[in-house]
Amino acid sequence: MDIQRTSSLMGSPNSNESLEKQLSCPICLDMFTKPVVILPCQHNLCRSCASDLYDSRNPYRFSGGVFRCPTCRFEVVLDRHGVHGLQRNLLVENIIDIYKQQQEGSGGGGESSTPEAPVKPKGGKEPMCQEHEEEKINIYCITCQVPTCSMCKVFGAHKDCEVSPLASVYQTQKAELSNAIDALVAGNGRLQSLLNQMEEACTAVQENAQRAKQGLGERFDGLYAVLEDRKATMLDRVSKEQDEKVATLRGMASRYGDRLQAGSELTDTAVRALEQSGAAEFLQASKGLITQTKDAAKCSLGEERPEAGFERMDHFTLNTEPVEVLLAKMDFGVDDEDFEDAEGEEEE
Repeated sequence: MDIQRTSSLMGSPNSNESLEKQLSCPICLDMFTKPVVILPCQHNLCRSCASDLYDSRNPYRFSGGVFRCPTCRFEVVLDRHGVHGLQRNLLVENIIDIYKQQQEGSGGGGESSTPEAPVKPKGGKEPMCQEHEEEKINIYCITCQVPTCSMCKVFGAHKDCEVSPLASVYQTQKAELSNAIDALVAGNGRLQSLLNQMEEACTAVQENAQRAKQGLGERFDGLYAVLEDRKATMLDRVSKEQDEKVATLRGMASRYGDRLQAGSELTDTAVRALEQSGAAEFLQASKGLITQTKDAAKCSLGEERPEAGFERMDHFTLNTEPVEVLLAKMDFGVDDEDFEDAEGEEEE
């Protein structure tokens, strides 16, 4: 819409009423306040009204959400910036400024000398000066950073202060606040993104740690299996030699037992011969007994005996200290060369 044409349509009360209706927010039913956002369906809303409506329906708005136009019910998917990511309708804002300037000018009996009139708050009632009850607050004290009236500047507490038109400061601070809100929303979006990254990183750490634990468990299970296999092999060697030595000793004992029994029987026979009362009977048996007894006595002196230390098993002693040292030094990232160096130091 052309601004000059808009100005020409603002003359009659009927046209003003129609224009106010067109420039009214469907949520608060007052005229739009800056900034005005335009939805993809081309309907306009006060940003504050749209933000309140969006926040009430999207409690987790920092991750985006759905906004439904209150006029046509058209649904718009918003990103993490929410309503502040929508485009401002600068044309409607300019029309509202021109309309309000003309309303101020017509209410004062002539055209306003200020470029922009202060925007009335919703509800239509302007604040009045506390020091000068009949004076409207229409200027802004830059020195004291407070809004005041013209009488305060001429005669009051702000006569030595630097002042500026309320409308210009209003527009500047509104724009500054809007930009600050946009920056805050963008910062919140970045923080949400960082939080998401931290959550994803935590999940990745937990998954990677689980895989590392599983791999480590498999490695140690492999070591246990090697140790158990080696243990079984070495125990088998000890058992085998034990069985061989016991068999050898039992074989010798069996032979010695047989000879002992034969010697005992021969001793009994020789003793009975000694007990013979007749010399003839004794002499008949004594020659063979004497020879047998001497031969048996000689055999007992030359019997095979186990070699010295035959029963010892201390050659199966296992020195595990070097392996224990290597295992104690086992760590993540240690390669074969590190183990070889450690083994060489242990040998030295």
